[in-house]
Amino acid sequence: MYSARSQEIEPFHVMQLLQRAKELEAAGEDVIHLEVGEPDFDTAEPIIAAAQQALIDGRTRYTAALGIPELRQALADFYASRYQLTIDPRRILITPGGSGALLMASSLLVEAGKHWLLADPGYPCNRHFLRLVEAGAQLVPVGPEHNYQLTPELVEQYWNENTVGVLVASPANPTGTVLSKAELAALSVAVTAKGGHLVVDEIYHGLTYGMDASSVLEVDNDAFVLNSFSKYFGMTGWRLGWLVAPEQAVPELEKLAQNIYISAPTLSQYAALACFEPQSIEIFEQRRSEFAQRRDFLLPALRKLGFKIDVEPEGAFYLYADVSEFTEDAQAFCYHFLETEKVAFTPGIDFGSYRANQHVRFAYAQSMEQLQEAVQRIERGLASWKAHHAV
Repeated sequence: MYSARSQEIEPFHVMQLLQRAKELEAAGEDVIHLEVGEPDFDTAEPIIAAAQQALIDGRTRYTAALGIPELRQALADFYASRYQLTIDPRRILITPGGSGALLMASSLLVEAGKHWLLADPGYPCNRHFLRLVEAGAQLVPVGPEHNYQLTPELVEQYWNENTVGVLVASPANPTGTVLSKAELAALSVAVTAKGGHLVVDEIYHGLTYGMDASSVLEVDNDAFVLNSFSKYFGMTGWRLGWLVAPEQAVPELEKLAQNIYISAPTLSQYAALACFEPQSIEIFEQRRSEFAQRRDFLLPALRKLGFKIDVEPEGAFYLYADVSEFTEDAQAFCYHFLETEKVAFTPGIDFGSYRANQHVRFAYAQSMEQLQEAVQRIERGLASWKAHHAV
């Protein structure tokens, strides 16, 4: 008999779809992957070189639980240059991926039986980490009228005696929407008035288009910030992230880190020092420009085919599309396109329950050529779907 918590943590439905996609590829089929939230770019060469040098230098032992001082200082300098913020590097905890940062924050801030407010739709692991620490998530339905984000009004409406905090993401997965500085400030006021904690997932910072995302730390020095080297810095497999916390929380977080994972991967930490070199930033900004071009191609192309995308995403690399004109079963809809046209995208049921079966997510993390081919396949797939289904 296994624990109740393990049984209540749901699998990624998209992983079953991905498994089927790999089966098709093994059989010789050409599958276009728009389902996985991973940049298609290889890790930037300066980071590879830094890792190679770290190996030569024997950087293969444990580090301090909070991370190597050089990387914590580099991140503090990055906050100063990008956000004009003065962040004490002692407030920055280096973690095994953004997931490690979320584990630290949820372990620290939520008692068993208590919960955070989360937007629905949202990244599914957020609620699962809360379940892991015997806490919970109060999913708040949000739609285009809310920019798919929590608002002070929704916080007021859904807060109850068991609520202890709010977790928001900006830019958000799966919708790509961004909270402005004013919206972050208003949320901070609302949560502080309730005596709760504000936690902000800023993992897709740097991947915004036509604007730069504001950090919640610009308006709330006591907020907790989750971030990662996976997206903007393109280090998904290196498993490296960070958490910015109020100074008084650091000793407790250090104790948790020592016991839960000892330290973040040493080689990854030394490699990440190269992320902040000018030549690396130039690479990341070029990739950001390419993501913008992909969004600007795929968004109107899907709308032209009849996918309803009411809110133009300003960040991340996702399009969250309403498919209610075509189906009330997003999972069957996704499998149709995979089986008939060999193009994979994600059913909305992975991101919550609010109108989930009427939505799908497209990740534009493939080349422009792949996206152009995908649109042609989707157009054909829609024709065959309509021929056999009616809403």
